[in-house]
Amino acid sequence: MPKYSPAIILVNPQMGENIGAAARAMLNFGLTDLRLVAPRDGWPNKRAVDLSAGAFDLLPPAQVFETLEDAASDLQHLYATTARTRDMIKTVFTPRNAAVDAAERTDKGQNIGFVFGKESCGLTNDETALCHSIIQIPANPEFSSLNLGQAVLLIGHELFQVQDQTQARVLSMGDSIPAPQSAFEGFFFRLEDEMDKGGFFTSADVRPTIVRNVRNIFTRSELSEQEVNTLQGIISALIGNKNSGKKKAAQK
Repeated sequence: MPKYSPAIILVNPQMGENIGAAARAMLNFGLTDLRLVAPRDGWPNKRAVDLSAGAFDLLPPAQVFETLEDAASDLQHLYATTARTRDMIKTVFTPRNAAVDAAERTDKGQNIGFVFGKESCGLTNDETALCHSIIQIPANPEFSSLNLGQAVLLIGHELFQVQDQTQARVLSMGDSIPAPQSAFEGFFFRLEDEMDKGGFFTSADVRPTIVRNVRNIFTRSELSEQEVNTLQGIISALIGNKNSGKKKAAQK
């Protein structure tokens, strides 16, 4: 869960379904402070609850206000999310950089909020003027409109990512461990030896390149110790079958 939970402020949301989708997106990324400014269809709203996938059962009750000024009265920095260029002198962030800025402000003890406008036209100029900075979401300039729930999801994801410690890449090996170099070298020595015996190397000139290429195939795979043991077993089985075939041929 995030160390902090910025306020998500929905200004004049028109559809309960979109409030529900926004609440679901919030809880996906550990955001818990939902504030509604004059929702068109009132509050509470059954459609919002139905579309939240149970989020409202886990979130604190949403706070409802008459104006954006009231909703933001305890906050010290507001980010206005908008797809339109505004004729205002304000810092404009991407969602990712806004999340970094928000984390830094929160670490300094500031209370912050992200403001989203109504579905039909977004935030008004007056509402944007109340905010300290702007977030513009990079998108297809010919079709940049996002659903309210999508916009909240995107911002929530970036806020979560700022503090997420999940490793960017994980190779799960279960109970096994990565093969030590000695195990890999033992396998490759046997493989190269059998390739020699089988006449795989048709020319001494190309042998070094082929050896490197084959080695790269296996090192790139990041084999576990169990996998190297399995490959050793395959070589042993192939050698055994080959020797068995030779004995049968000799008997004939």
